[in-house]
Amino acid sequence: MPLLDPKTWQARPLSGPEYTVTEPATGETLATVTLASAEDVGSAAETARAAQAEWARLPHFVRAGVLRKAGDLFAAHADELREWLVRESGSIPGKADFELHVAAQECYEAAALASRPAGQILPSEAPRLSYTRRVPVGVVGVISPFNAPLILSIRSVAPALALGNAVLLKPDPRTAVCGGLSLAAVFAEAGLPEGLLHVLPGGPDVGQALVADPGVPVISFTGSTAAGRAVGEAAGRHLKRVHLELGGNSALVVLEDADIDAVISTAAWGSFFHQGQICMTTGRHLVHQSLYEDYVERLAAKADSLAVGDPHREQVHLGPIIDDRQLTKIHGLVEASTSHGAKLAAGGTHERLFYRPTVLAGVDDATPAYAEEVFGPVAPVRSFATADEAAALAAAGEYGLSLGIVTRDTARGLDLAERIPTGIVHINDQTVNDEAVAPFGGIAASGTGARFGGEANLEAFTDVRWTTVRGDVAPYPF
Repeated sequence: MPLLDPKTWQARPLSGPEYTVTEPATGETLATVTLASAEDVGSAAETARAAQAEWARLPHFVRAGVLRKAGDLFAAHADELREWLVRESGSIPGKADFELHVAAQECYEAAALASRPAGQILPSEAPRLSYTRRVPVGVVGVISPFNAPLILSIRSVAPALALGNAVLLKPDPRTAVCGGLSLAAVFAEAGLPEGLLHVLPGGPDVGQALVADPGVPVISFTGSTAAGRAVGEAAGRHLKRVHLELGGNSALVVLEDADIDAVISTAAWGSFFHQGQICMTTGRHLVHQSLYEDYVERLAAKADSLAVGDPHREQVHLGPIIDDRQLTKIHGLVEASTSHGAKLAAGGTHERLFYRPTVLAGVDDATPAYAEEVFGPVAPVRSFATADEAAALAAAGEYGLSLGIVTRDTARGLDLAERIPTGIVHINDQTVNDEAVAPFGGIAASGTGARFGGEANLEAFTDVRWTTVRGDVAPYPF
């Protein structure tokens, strides 16, 4: 029996307009959903607050059981959910399977959070028991984007629920099903009590209402740096805790001793995986001058060999860009870069939303596709002469998300990494990596630091309460 039924997948009526969910590869209509309005946020928050109190009082093993069941359901319904991820978000099947795997793991890891030590015993100057206890924040607002819709929703939703909170989830309307309604269906089947998870697909007005609602004390936002600045500013005015996972322009540093035969596959994956629509995408290839010409030639050949097309009906390496607006931005940056003097070594063309993987050589600080986050399948390549120059180039710019360093000398790679401030670093790997057990987050314009995974989730979705207990009423001088 299908998990997702268009007749029932929006159990809670919303008051916004109808929205047509389309398949980027074909333009075909996949579904019609009702969007939320700003007014829906307030009523959802009120319902969530009422349901959350009872959920938080349940024994930890009950909440853990729901999360474990949800993890099992992502595997049990993998065929159905994979098709939605492929057709709605333009993912190739392998990328969809990766999202499903991570979604299940996020639920299993969240289940373990429910029984984590809840606090600590403190020393006290007075004759009393003094301790801290972690308590749920109440209602968590989650705003997630289109590019990895399932992962970027579940990694906040699952731990927030496991720790005793209710959740208001605002997915991008373009991926309202695989990034929102699918989660609601999974958790409903897993036995999550009603009222704890509300899916509110909508535009910026819904996000603004979520940030402003006084009943939602914590916001978890994943999206562009520009939008994140606005969310952070608004949350600050409302004295809310906000967790921001934003953009990036991550560097892959290839030192002179790198295995050039091995590195090209790694480099291509870093820039072209999911059409480059990943915050961790390798946006800058920094290659030692002794390898530079060979690297450009081989990476361009690899780009030219990759198949681009409809991932639902063909076996391809890259699917479609999400929509015309994003494609226009990508192509505009490529054209501006070649006008500035960059050499187009591969790609730079498209048919409808299918953009060829692109390699740009001869880039510098002023090359638009090198200086800015492209969010598309574009690999700008720049040479360096010394490790000092590589460190300076990799550390330049406003972002600080992920970093890859390729070298046969891993100690040297770790030493170089210490000189380049980022939230994530991988030695002998590219920049796009994610595991449910690992902390995730960037610094500077890439966000407010590691927020996802383990201890970071405890910090994100609970408050610390200090409690003291005395045997007798405390005496005072007056």
